[in-house]
This record gives sequence, structure tokens and C-alpha cells, in this order.
Amino acid sequence: MISAMPVGLSLLCFDLIILGISENGAVAFGGEQTVSPRACTQFRERSFGTGFSQLFGNALVVAIICYSPALRTPMFVLVGSLATADLLAGLGLILNFVFQYVIPSETVSLLTVGFLVASFAASVSSLLAITVDRYLSLYNALTYYSERTVLCIHTMLAGAWGVSLCLGLLPVLGWNCLHDRTSCSVVRPLTKSNVTLLSASFFLIFLIMLHLYIEICKIVCRHAHQIALQQHFLTASHYVTTKKGVSTLAIILGTFGASWLPFAIYCVVGDPDYPSVYTYATLLPATYNSMINPIIYAYRNQEIQRSMWVLFCGCFQAKVSFRSRSPSDV
Repeated sequence: MISAMPVGLSLLCFDLIILGISENGAVAFGGEQTVSPRACTQFRERSFGTGFSQLFGNALVVAIICYSPALRTPMFVLVGSLATADLLAGLGLILNFVFQYVIPSETVSLLTVGFLVASFAASVSSLLAITVDRYLSLYNALTYYSERTVLCIHTMLAGAWGVSLCLGLLPVLGWNCLHDRTSCSVVRPLTKSNVTLLSASFFLIFLIMLHLYIEICKIVCRHAHQIALQQHFLTASHYVTTKKGVSTLAIILGTFGASWLPFAIYCVVGDPDYPSVYTYATLLPATYNSMINPIIYAYRNQEIQRSMWVLFCGCFQAKVSFRSRSPSDV
């Protein structure tokens, strides 16, 4: 499973190449049929607002994890990696908005593309790593809390961020269609072949995550059933717990799929000559994913909620004990 991480990084390096570079270095999508200047302005304003929300929401998560020594377990390291990547993606959206009006050049736009590619690649790879971690915490429950697990998590993240950085440099180093417009995809400056490859990688990773979450559901249901049998009867709480766990996993995977699948599918079936509004329509939901991630993976966690009170209100004593939880609780 872990060997799939580099592929996972590539899956969404295209995710937020929300920059298409026109003749003057501004953002553009699609072919000759473009949206009206007003629509472009609205998208840029929305991307700026989304970027600001991402920046603030994920910066808070990073601050809480860094502030609380109790949140240094492998699962929170992964959540911190996700928050850091989404924070950088939000910063990239803001810089993209600002540079379009301050420094509207092709070089700066390419640098922003690379920054966004690296950030969103790291975000998606962190999501995959969290899924793998949740699966391992249940499948190898007896050996999960070991030095080997910590080393494995750190190795995964180091590889993920390293490959993400490399992917972010590709558009800057020439992996674009700026000098051959006939090879452009619906998302400039990526070529059609690049987008097809990256879309296929996304579908592969999505299927891997779907498979892992199905296996997690099976393990959770089996464990709940075994506990109930040991008590010689099936209680109502057994069904409530199982239903809650399955619903949570469905929400997690459903949110991820609903955010990125429309854009990934359109990148494959879309034509560069289609009106740019189609690209905007499928891309906007994808930009919201990094804004939703801290709610799903961080703010719902009791330890992070308690740390927020400590950080901002000092409502708890600094020596308060934290109950160790497994990644499946995140």
C-alpha cells in the first residue's frame, strides 16, 4: 500500500494547477471560447476567499499540533502534514490572486503553478497516508504503537513531500504547453498527455482509498460483533457504533470524491475548445477540499478540541492527561 504513495502524489499535482497562462501571463482555461471578464473576476475573488479560509483554518491546526506535546503521535503527524499542505495551497491561491494584478508575468505565473502543484500533491499524498495509517492501526493493532510504525510514517511523509516538490518543479522546468498551444489540455499549461496520465493516477489512488476504507469497515464491524458476542448478546449500541463508523468513513471518502472526481473526469473527456466556464465549474468544488479537510480530520478530534481551549482560553491545566487514541478515532 505504501508503495503507492509516489503515484498518489502525482494524482493531484494537476489538481490545483488552477492557473492557465494566457498570452499576457494571466490565468486562462480552455480554448478560444473563454468566459467573460466578470466571470473571471468572480472566480479569482472566490479563489482568494477560499485561499484565505484554507490558510486560517489549517494554520490553526498546525499551531495546535506544534503547541501540544501530547499531539506528537504518528496519526497527528499525518494530520499536521495534511494541514501544512493545505495551508500552503491556500497561500498559493492568495499569491495567485495578488500576482495577477501586481506582477502579471508568465514567469511568476509558472512559479505559482509549481507552488500549487507541490502543495496539492502533498495534500493528496497526506490523505492517502492517513488512509494507510488507519488501516494499519486496525489490521496490525498489536504492533502499531512501535518504533517501526513511527519510522514508517516519517519515511512515508519524507518521500511524499520530496516527490511533491519534484512534481511542482516540472511545469517550471518545461513540462508545459506554453510553446505548443496545440498540445494544451483544458487546464493550461498542462499538455493533454500529462493531464490524462495524472487523471489516471487519481482514479487509481481513489480506488486504493476506496478499497482500504471498505476493509476498515469490515474490520470495525467484525470487532464490534466479536465484542457483542463476548457479552452474549447484541446490544443496540453495537448497531449504533457500527452505523456511526461506516457513516463517518462514507463522509470522508464521499467528500474527497465529490471534490475532485468532477474535475478529474472533465480533464479526460474535456476538449480545450470547450468554454472555460466548464473548467471553472468543475474546479471550484476541488478548491474547497482543502478548506473542508481540517474540519474532517482535525476539529472533530477531542484532543485537538481540548488543545484549542488550552491554547486560546487556558481553560484546562497544562498537565492535563490525554487519552491515547488510534487513527481510526481521527
